[in-house]
Amino acid sequence: MTDLFSKFDPLIDERQALLDRGVRDPFSIVMEKVISPTEAIIQGKHTILLGTYNYMGMTFDRDVIEAGKSALDNFGAGTTGSRVLNGTYQGHKECEQALIDFYGMEHAIVFSTGYQANLGMISTLAGKGEYIILDADSHASIYDGCALGNAEVVRFRHNNVEDLDKRLGRLPKEPGKLVVLEGVYSMLGDIAPLKEMVAVAKKHGCMVLVDEAHGMGFFGENGRGVFEEAGVADDVDFVVGTFSKSVGTVGGFCVSNHPKFEVLRLVCRPYVFTASLPPSVVATAAASIRKLMHSGEKRAHLWKNSKRLHQGLRDLGFQLGTETAQSAIIAVMLPDMDATVHMWQALLEQGLYVNMARPPATPAGTFLLRCSLCAEHTDAQVGEILEMFAIAGRATGCIS
Repeated sequence: MTDLFSKFDPLIDERQALLDRGVRDPFSIVMEKVISPTEAIIQGKHTILLGTYNYMGMTFDRDVIEAGKSALDNFGAGTTGSRVLNGTYQGHKECEQALIDFYGMEHAIVFSTGYQANLGMISTLAGKGEYIILDADSHASIYDGCALGNAEVVRFRHNNVEDLDKRLGRLPKEPGKLVVLEGVYSMLGDIAPLKEMVAVAKKHGCMVLVDEAHGMGFFGENGRGVFEEAGVADDVDFVVGTFSKSVGTVGGFCVSNHPKFEVLRLVCRPYVFTASLPPSVVATAAASIRKLMHSGEKRAHLWKNSKRLHQGLRDLGFQLGTETAQSAIIAVMLPDMDATVHMWQALLEQGLYVNMARPPATPAGTFLLRCSLCAEHTDAQVGEILEMFAIAGRATGCIS
């Protein structure tokens, strides 16, 4: 009998080899205590958090926490039902209204996770005989949405407007087409040229969905995302996002002005066949979203943090994923798995947590440490982070 786990043997052997050399498993971190959006206790050690996607630091906001406590007291721990059955509480509608107000759109639908938002929207919108056109570096949830549906999938080279135009030009004109883009790409922290890409998509008669998971909160005049900053809000048909980044809780959503949007509540399987979010979660999300409408100072501080850290790491001699700071994500590029893991551990031992990324989450041969800044990181903490990178980089030989 074939062992279904045998295909994972190379990964198991690679992990064991690292452990045998005294390297901690980077994917076994436990937050023993979380003190604030930027600090935690890991392995009994006070640690600065630089890998949480908690961009706006809303997880410990007093008003957000109080909203969750009130909903927990008044509505209980969970709904035990789907949104189309008994799982729509007052809080779910209030959360959707907060999204409508935040984005200035007519419709909003809340999913149980950001992953399910992409899974549901993409698999439902484009069906058999239709086309999904997506960036080759798209998030796993986008690819999985394509796999769940029956549409033909066409990939174009990452952030390449000309390649998008060329591939759309080769497709038949009659079938429906959905172009899926991301405002911020989470591995390198680079942003999409949305103005040019949306124009190309519309030239070819396509609908456009933009995932703003990593853009919501600090891009654009109102913090709506890269699509707002690019000035293409009127040409984007669907905006997908998550509550697990800038909003500071868990859940996903899609907003749209399409007049037929509400039918998705009846036909979108990841919405119909999933238990709805607990009342306390949608209450925290709604409170956070409403506060993000008035967070201009936080956005400005986050941008200051990002530019300072990016320049500081470049000055130390690290290779980064982008030439300039394009978002709150900064990718420190490293030559191989061994260097990446040792650098990651050296930082952790000093009291700094970052995310390690490797294939298949990254393209083949790409290894990096992914830093995600928070609006709550102080100037002093950014200075400490740079000092830790300098020490760890020299100790591991990653910089001279």
